[in-house]
Amino acid sequence: MKPVISMIALCAWFCYGCNNHKEEIKNTDWPKYGGNNFGSRYSPLDQINKSNVNQLKVAWVYETGDNKDTTKRPVNMQCQPIVVNGILYGVSPRLKAFAVEAKSGKEIWRFDPFKNADPMYHPSRGVTYWESGNDKRIIYTAGKFIYALDALTGKLIDGFGDHGKVDLYTGLGEGLDHDVHQQYVTQTTPGVVYKNIYIMGTMATESGDAAPGPVRAFDVVTGKLKWVFHTIPLPGEYGYDTWPPGAYKYMGGANNWSGLTLDEKRGTVYLGTGSPSVDYYGATRPGTNLFANCVLALDAETGKRKWHFQTIHHDLWDRDIPAPPNLLTVKHNGKSVDAVAVSGKDGLVYVLDRDSGKPLFPVTEKPVPTDSTLKGEQPWPTQPYPSKPAPFSTQYITEKDLTDLTPEDHQFALNRYLTTRRGNKFMPPSKQGTIVFGIGGGAEWGGQATDPDGILYVNGNNMPWDLKMMDLAEYNNNASSKGKALFIKNCAVCHGADRKGGGADYPSLLNIGKKLSKDKIENIIASGNGRMPSFRHVSYRDRNNIIKFLLNTDTKTSASSAPHNVPEPTMARNGKNAGQGTETKFPYESPYVSNGFLQFRGPGGYPAIKPPWGTLNAINLNTGEYVWKVPLGEHEKLTRKGIKPTGTENHGGMVVTAGGLVFIAATEDEMIRAFDKDNGKIIWQHKLPAGGFATPITYAIDGKQYVVIAAGGTRYNLKPGGSFIAFALP
Repeated sequence: MKPVISMIALCAWFCYGCNNHKEEIKNTDWPKYGGNNFGSRYSPLDQINKSNVNQLKVAWVYETGDNKDTTKRPVNMQCQPIVVNGILYGVSPRLKAFAVEAKSGKEIWRFDPFKNADPMYHPSRGVTYWESGNDKRIIYTAGKFIYALDALTGKLIDGFGDHGKVDLYTGLGEGLDHDVHQQYVTQTTPGVVYKNIYIMGTMATESGDAAPGPVRAFDVVTGKLKWVFHTIPLPGEYGYDTWPPGAYKYMGGANNWSGLTLDEKRGTVYLGTGSPSVDYYGATRPGTNLFANCVLALDAETGKRKWHFQTIHHDLWDRDIPAPPNLLTVKHNGKSVDAVAVSGKDGLVYVLDRDSGKPLFPVTEKPVPTDSTLKGEQPWPTQPYPSKPAPFSTQYITEKDLTDLTPEDHQFALNRYLTTRRGNKFMPPSKQGTIVFGIGGGAEWGGQATDPDGILYVNGNNMPWDLKMMDLAEYNNNASSKGKALFIKNCAVCHGADRKGGGADYPSLLNIGKKLSKDKIENIIASGNGRMPSFRHVSYRDRNNIIKFLLNTDTKTSASSAPHNVPEPTMARNGKNAGQGTETKFPYESPYVSNGFLQFRGPGGYPAIKPPWGTLNAINLNTGEYVWKVPLGEHEKLTRKGIKPTGTENHGGMVVTAGGLVFIAATEDEMIRAFDKDNGKIIWQHKLPAGGFATPITYAIDGKQYVVIAAGGTRYNLKPGGSFIAFALP
């Protein structure tokens, strides 16, 4: 009997261990955007691991119902949901906030911000949760308002702002000579909460009508404005002298659109900012332009600057900091150092001391080209180059990088390459054109992950863009119609001079009259839609001329009837145009516009450079060295031809787990994958009903671990979707 008793005891011990493990992961939430205040996108859960991940099955699906109406333009979905106390909170493609049971996907409530208002759709990456006692709130932005909802019922909280909502423009217009409500502003990435303070950034346009991008904080209980940090400094503020005097009155951008992270112990919020307006041309903003393209550490209580680090001076290439900084601890020179890791659209990673902002790996200012061919442009003569880590995406194109998929593709790429200005990633934009990287990443808004060992996981794009600048004065003189000239001036930067657009965010406008009525087009131009801002500042007559051009009903006009009111690109001082002596008014009209979001692709439709076109990278931030680098995504047609997986353009982020896994979707092939975090090998993949251009999360309820991804599709001209899909072990 003794051996039997021993076996029973052994089994009892084993089961006790299983129950303990089950208890250990019970009710493990994902309570914040990025998983925690540090933005780690890391989970200690290991129930799903390398040995069993291939057994994952769909556990439940929550269908929002959005994007099912084929008569409406589909809307992108980028939401990374959160889970608090067993409830999953998220945002649908059409910006309805919702709560579902996290173990079943059963809806608890839904809130429609546009039920009694005109919709203003834009990307939303999630919501923020706050609680104090029985007061539990969801804070999120839809359109022009910040909303506070009861987390248990979804009802507006009456004591917050104006019966549950706050005007998003609050605190934005200080010092301006015009009503800031004329400008397009919204919030795409959720803010963070420090004590009772909700801290947030905003999204703006990137043209002459761009709104300023200050970081603001609101009382999470009352909705009252607490503080404002001006990223385009006002007179007397630090950094004011890095712009021409009075720049804050007419310059916009320098905004934090990508989110923030928080060190509660230090009482510090960390964030990155984007480029100043206008993209690709900066003659009216000579200087380094603080605090555009900066990593910022602000006092969370007061908004006062603790330190800053600028990654691009006088940005002319739209090289924003596209994701929240990652806070982690690394080993440096034998000591543990609390650090900030920042990944850029240019494929560079900066590792900074969290207290001082000083780089842990040397950063050198190196000379860069300054021979701009655009009137008045003054490129900054040096740019920062970090010594480590090495870039995770291509920096600039060389002839050996050109595609060799087919002889036709190669010849096409070579012909264009030989006519461009080339040789440096900081080649100033020109009418001749440059093949550039970084407009869509490098890194992008999906965000990076870090684990407790100091490893950074980052997905990168190697997508080339054919950037050309167009002289509006020349174009207007030669335009076949006034409507076409106005279209180039106002619309080509997104929809392209050829009106072919660039995917769901920048749709084709060819044959738009077959899809929308004249009145509907006028309403969209005046009010905005999706990522498109309002153009109400454009006169009704000019808007009507644009519509005639779009509907192909405009008539030819002589050069003399085309607009000629474009200001010279001289430095603006004290709100005056120094070259003309006239007042600089909003919106600022740049004499140049880009040719739109034009990717450099060959006749076959693939990027006109050699793969990989998308990668997943693991970088040891203790040493600055790579652990591994692998292609992310594949083009099935090329795989069937015997070509190794090339990687694809990718937008979305990842989550890394103690189970040794990195989960990421993000790719053109609509897959979600699990990679071995130690070597980058794919050990599970699943085809989603629509592309997962978002960041997955993982959590556990009643001892079961789940992985959830939003499948919204629409990017890369793929089919739309509107569902949240949960995976779990059987």
